Formats: sequence, structure tokens, C-alpha cells
Amino acid sequence: ISPFSYLHLKQFGRLPADLQIEYVPVLFAGLLKHWEHKGPAEIPGKRVYMYRQVTWLAQHHRIPFRMPPAHPFNPLPALRLLIAAGSTREHVETAFDMIWKEGRDVTTPDSLAELGKRLGVKDVQAALADEGVKSKLKANTDTAIAQGIFGVPTFLIGKTLFWGQDSLEMMLDYLKDPKLFDTPEMRRVSSLPVGTARREVSRS
Repeated sequence: ISPFSYLHLKQFGRLPADLQIEYVPVLFAGLLKHWEHKGPAEIPGKRVYMYRQVTWLAQHHRIPFRMPPAHPFNPLPALRLLIAAGSTREHVETAFDMIWKEGRDVTTPDSLAELGKRLGVKDVQAALADEGVKSKLKANTDTAIAQGIFGVPTFLIGKTLFWGQDSLEMMLDYLKDPKLFDTPEMRRVSSLPVGTARREVSRS
């Protein structure tokens, strides 16, 4: 569901060739619900800003890009097909390209059938209804939450998170120097106290 995840993937050519990557589909809405915050597309002004930003980013990085006809959309069927097919780099990119390169609506029966065909899923309806597939997606999301993951795209290296399509530079520096976050100032900012917090007001 995240155009930033698509743009992130398309920049993986900048990563070390020997870096082994495991691709893990998760339900973004599950992360939002757990951490009790809204997605960028759920805030009207931020929604428009984000669509302009991702369009600009794609142009800036010369990445083919087209928004689907409606967003946010229900990503569950596409996520389940991806898990049924096996979440390899090839399959993830196939799904992303259909949504974010071609701008297809993957919530319709015809588009889901086409996505299943491209992913090599022989029986789309059976895959969508498969309890094992559903359980795998939930387990992936629960594991991500347990690891502290709060958004997508996120790279997890050991116990260190790198969130957002713009985190590649920092991650590349970390790969070169795993002690990047072990400086006095990095340790200080990692344990800063909360100065103030918003209060919830109950009106009746």
C-alpha cells in the first residue's frame, strides 16, 4: 500500500551486492493500529502533500511511477497472493510494478487474477482463502511489531531499524561502520527523556 516502499525497492541498486535481503510482507494498518497513529493518507492535507512528494521523488530518481486510481486501497488480497507465491525480490517487484508503475487497481477481480497469473499462483481464490496464508501475514505483522517496527518501508539489520525510503544513506553508513550509533551524542539522543506530552481531554 506504500508508494514509499516501491520507491525504496527501486533504489536497492545502491546497496552492497553481497547484502542478503529477506522480504517480509506486513499489514501496514496493523502497525498503525498497534502504535495508535494515523497513516499519512488519513490526514487530508498530508495526503495531498504525500502524493505530490512521491510523484516528485519518482521523477527526481527517474523511477517510472503512476498512482493507482484510488488510495488508500485494501491491500489484503494482494498481500495474500504475494505470500502464497513466496515473497522473493522478483515477486515483490512484480506486485509493486503492477500497482505503482502501471497504476493498476489490484482490488478488482480481474486485476487480482492478473496479479496471481504474474506471480504464478494457479488458484487465486484458493490462495486468498487459505488460512495458512492469512496466518502467515498476521504472524509477519505481529513479529514486526515485536521488533519495534512502526512503519513501512523498514530495514531491520540485527536489532537496528532503518525506516523510510530516505533512510538508505544512513543505512549505507551503518553498513560501513556498525558503530555509527555508538558515539556519545548518538547514545545521548537515544535516551533523551520526554519533556512533555499531549493530554487527552474528555468532554461530556
